[in-house]
Amino acid sequence: MSAVICGSLAYDTIMVFQDQFKNHILPDQMHILNVSFLVPRMRREFGGCAGNIAYNLKLLGGDPLPVAAVGQDFAPYRAHMEKCGIRLDGVRVFDEQFTPQCFITTDLDNNQITAFHPGAMSSAQENHVRDIPQIDFAIVAPDGREAMLQHVDEFAARGVPFIFDPGQAMPLFSGDEFRAMIEKSTYVIVNDYESQLLQARTGWSADEIASHVTAYIVTLGPRGSCIHADGTVYDIPPAREREIIDPTGCGDAYRAGLIFGIMRGYDWPTVGRMASLMGALKVEHPGTQNQHFDYAQFAAEYQEQFGHALG
Repeated sequence: MSAVICGSLAYDTIMVFQDQFKNHILPDQMHILNVSFLVPRMRREFGGCAGNIAYNLKLLGGDPLPVAAVGQDFAPYRAHMEKCGIRLDGVRVFDEQFTPQCFITTDLDNNQITAFHPGAMSSAQENHVRDIPQIDFAIVAPDGREAMLQHVDEFAARGVPFIFDPGQAMPLFSGDEFRAMIEKSTYVIVNDYESQLLQARTGWSADEIASHVTAYIVTLGPRGSCIHADGTVYDIPPAREREIIDPTGCGDAYRAGLIFGIMRGYDWPTVGRMASLMGALKVEHPGTQNQHFDYAQFAAEYQEQFGHALG
């Protein structure tokens, strides 16, 4: 079965400043700030939530179909996706724009200065999911505002089960819009901070949000996650990583495990543990799409960590 992954495909340019920002920024001169940081280390990664989720789902043996808007510079990313065996017929190229790009500079205290250029993502609403012939499952991950509203409406109209994942797009929507999108969704996923924001924005408690969907999933970082479903709150323990290399993209890997587990029909404690393990395996590698394993290796690691086999 195929899963449609709506969201961004982006390039992440990551740079490291070999000092502390605070040593070069004068607090009393912020009104005339003009600084330059030498960054001898730089790498370019394939990223964006749709790309990250699709990549991780493919590792598990799933059949992801990213739906995203990209630009004239997409060729290297296209070659990467094709090498991974990920279908791209849901990706639309806008030749007059750039692929979304994130520029991240990190100092030695792990403080970050980030600039994000949405590029073609601003036209993502021109890429309709209503035109996709067969959809078994879907996720609406952070994307252009109009595209997210449209994807939610079109999935709901077609009766497609889907996850609503507002993530970094939280500031884009009003309380009324959030309530409407939640009511149309099958599942909602946020992290613990976003959960507080969502509750404040909607005026609904976590239990009230959960009452409108099949499951409300809240990730808790190193404390694991919790899944509100069937009138029960399932506490999901964190999986163990061998070493922490880079947490970037951990949440997207979690979502891939969640999608795979739901589509396979596992119970919620198992689904949550699969998602948790996917996040841990990502943390052990730099970037968001550099980990490599297959389902057999994943299942063996699952059994070792949680003491029972995947059925």
